[in-house]
Formats: sequence, structure tokens, C-alpha cells
Amino acid sequence: MPKTINKPLILSALLFLTGCASFSPDAGLELAQRTAQQHLKQELVWVRTSEQSQQRDQQVDALLKQTLSVDQAVQIALMNNAGLQAAFEELRQVEAEVVQAGRLPNPGFSFAKLKRGDEIEWERGLHFNLTRWLTIPWVSRLETRRFEQAQRDLALSVLRLATETRQAYFRAVAAEETARYMRQVREVAEASAELARRMAQTGNFSRLSQAREQAFYAEAALNQARAEQQRLQTREQLIRLLGLWGTQTQFQLPERLPDLPRTVREQLDVEQLAMQQRLDLQGMKQQTEALAGYMGLSRATRFINVLEVGYAYNSSNEAPKQRGWEVSFELPLFDFGQARVEKAEAVYWQAAHRLHQQAVNARSEVREAYIHYRSQYDIAKHYRDEIVPLRKQIAEENLLRYNGMLIGVFDLLAETRMQIMSVSSAIEALRDFWLAESQLQMALLGKPGSLGVMAPSTAPMAKDEKGH
Repeated sequence: MPKTINKPLILSALLFLTGCASFSPDAGLELAQRTAQQHLKQELVWVRTSEQSQQRDQQVDALLKQTLSVDQAVQIALMNNAGLQAAFEELRQVEAEVVQAGRLPNPGFSFAKLKRGDEIEWERGLHFNLTRWLTIPWVSRLETRRFEQAQRDLALSVLRLATETRQAYFRAVAAEETARYMRQVREVAEASAELARRMAQTGNFSRLSQAREQAFYAEAALNQARAEQQRLQTREQLIRLLGLWGTQTQFQLPERLPDLPRTVREQLDVEQLAMQQRLDLQGMKQQTEALAGYMGLSRATRFINVLEVGYAYNSSNEAPKQRGWEVSFELPLFDFGQARVEKAEAVYWQAAHRLHQQAVNARSEVREAYIHYRSQYDIAKHYRDEIVPLRKQIAEENLLRYNGMLIGVFDLLAETRMQIMSVSSAIEALRDFWLAESQLQMALLGKPGSLGVMAPSTAPMAKDEKGH
């Protein structure tokens, strides 16, 4: 007489192996939120309900009513950028897959009716994929690491969005200021050209000199049109990052860029700081470790691809009832699993080499960003302390000479144009410094670039293991 199986004991043992997988309270947003608070001094807002959407819109409208600062622009982007909201939902999807990987697989039930003459036999079976049950702890750990990597990717996306918003803000403010100065250049050139025309009519100005003044006025008008186009283009780039539309796009920017800092940041250990902080390196390191764990899983299951255990219960109208259990597995006669192990090892070493290369690139990127930052500071400082004051002094001296009737009006207008152009160049230098400063901040925390895409699974073959 066959012995019966203690089913509660088996289920208890399997439950002990698998543990309990559950969702986190914030869907894994903690790392991104902490990163935003630590490095940006800003809050993330995840909009999931209509009430939250209305509250967010009210906060955005309140910020847009005042002259927009760079920190306010970053805060609006973190609240209102739909691409970032989509990234939140993608992280939520990854967490759902992680939780699913830690759940017990559903058992299989079979039912059959067999007839032989007058005998009718009923077969019932309950089957469990034992391979999946036994490998759930390993697979869960791999999926958990994948989730942690996705969290790092999201935090890096937050930083990239903030960096892109800061740079778009500085470009927009600089373009507004440059367009205003280009209008002044055009006005001066227009006055000069009109004066030249009148003097030429009275015979007091040559045609060559008049043509030169008229040509400069034409070029000044063209430069103003280009500056206006740049102003509109940079403003629209900022609007897209802020996620604004309708009347929200009528926000007001400050008239000028922030002043140059009094001192430059002395960062002698930028490489070491980047190695400690960069989220992309941490994610790649985590991915490499996960692949190493997966390689061990591939070796452990290379000979057992499918292993099932089941409980059988058969009944017949002409024979006693049958109870028992059965185990089924594949025989490794043709496929010994060597290909899976080789592939796992190749994927691991590929990730290890890429991690090494990324570390080399990161050191170079942060050095380059710091050199660019220092150079742009020196250039902007040179404009502020040398070129612009000298041009101002020359303009004041020429004004005195004009009042003393030592130079003509055209000489005075020409010097005024040069002074305005030097101020415009100083604006561009100051803009480039703030762009370089933002780029350095990003290089210390992650790879500079556009918004990232959520990384794929770190164990692509693990799904095949779970699918049997």
C-alpha cells in the first residue's frame, strides 16, 4: 500500500525556501528622492491621482507668477516633466516584475477520463515545477539587484533632467540679455546710418563712408534677427523641459545671468570624488555582481533543466482508488548545459570589461569637465575685470573728446557699438561658465548626456529558467 504524502509539510518547506515578496511603500522612489534632496535640494513629486495633479498644477502656477530662478525652474521640471513621470511608472513596472519573481509559481492540475470496456478510470494530478521552486531564492536576489539598478538609473535620470534644465535656463536668460543688447546695437547703427544719409545729401559725407555705415546697419539688423530667433528657440527648449503649455509659457525670466562667483571651486580630488559618487559606475558594478551570481545559478542548474514533482489520485469504477506521487525530469543525454554556462561566463566578463572601461572614461570625463569649468571661469573673469571696464573707460574718454570737438559723432557711435559688443561677448562667456559648472556637477554624479532609458534585466537568461 503506497504511503501518502504529507502535503502541508511540503508546502511549508517550499514557503520557507521562497520567503515573502511584497511591494515597497513608495515603489522604489526612495533613492531618487534622496538624491534630489542631497544634490539638488529639491523634492520629487509623483503624480498618480487627479487630486495630486491639481495640487501639482497649483504649485507650478504659484512658481510661475514670479520671476523664475534657476532653482525654481529645476523644481518645476522635477514636478511637471511628463518624461520623468513616465520613468517613475517604469520603475513601478520593474518592481512588479521583482515581486512576481519572488512569488510561488502556480501548481499544475491535470484531469483525465479513461475508458476501457465497461471500466471508467478517472485520473487527477497536481504538479509542481520543483526547479522553479528551488531556484526562487537565487532568482529573487537577481531580480532585487535588477530593481536596485533601476533605482540608480532613475536617480541618474533625475540628475540629468536637473542638469538639462539648468543649462536650458542659463541659455534662455543669456539669449534674452543678448537680444536686448543686439537691439541697442541696431538702434545705434540705425542712427549712424541715418546721420550718414543726411550728411551725404548735403555733400558733407562720401558715398564710401555712407555705404560703410549702411552696411553695418544691415549687419546689425541681421544680428538682431538671429538673436531674437535664438531667444525664442532657447525659451522653447526650457518650456519643453518644464512641461509647460498654454498660458504657463508666458513666465518671466530675469534680465541678466547670475554674477560670476568670487572664487572658483578648487577640486583637487575630482577623480576620487567621481569614483565614490557616480551612480552609473555603481549601477554597472551592481550589474556585474548580479551577473556573477547568475553565472553560479547557471552552473547549479546545468544538468537539471526541468524537475517536477506531483501528487496523483486515480479512481475507477471497478478498482480501488490509487494515490501516490511522481517525479519527472529531463535526462541530459544531448544537452549538458555547457552552452548556457559559457554564455553566462561571457556575459559576466563582458560586463567586467565594460565596468573597467567606464571607470577609465569617468576619470577622463570629470577631469575634462573640471578643466573646462576652470577655463570658462578665467575667461568670464577676464571679460568682467579687463575687457568690459577698458571698453567702458575708452567710451567715456571718447565722450569727453567728442564734447571737446576733438572727434566726430561717427567715431563716438563706433566706439559705442564696440562697447555694446564687448558686453554681449561677456554675457556669452558668463553663460558658458554656468553651463560648464552644471556639466561638472553632472560629471561628478553620473555620465553626462541626455535622459537615460531604464536598463534591461541584468540576468536575461533567468527568465528562461523561470519559464519552465
